[in-house]
Amino acid sequence: MTIHAEELVVDTRGGGDMHDVTAWVESVVASAKVRDGILVVSVVGSTAGVTTIEYEPGLASDLSRSLDRVAPADVQYEHDKRWGDGNGHSHIRASLLGPSLTLAVMSGKPVLGTWQQVVLVDFDTRERTRRVVVQVMGE
Repeated sequence: MTIHAEELVVDTRGGGDMHDVTAWVESVVASAKVRDGILVVSVVGSTAGVTTIEYEPGLASDLSRSLDRVAPADVQYEHDKRWGDGNGHSHIRASLLGPSLTLAVMSGKPVLGTWQQVVLVDFDTRERTRRVVVQVMGE
């Protein structure tokens, strides 16, 4: 059993800023030299998330608009009342998307569909430096 981990630092703009990290995830799997197993991609922080999507402008916009309806920025959140930082909606959106993603590894590659990319989405109200971790496990 091999376990291999790497970290990527990404500067983000917040506000739904989306970054395609697929090529980096694939390179981590290649470095791990794992033929078959699993990988976990996770972002450190409570106002960002990781998912898969067809990474193209239309879907990026659709995801953003959908999350605007589910967790709008212009309503009052208890978090904002307590901390006064105005990013309650960011925490809710990140919770809905989730901080991590698990994928199968087969034949030395992450199992992804033709139009499926791994993305980091930052929902905070300001610029951030995000840490994304990939851990690959298998043989």
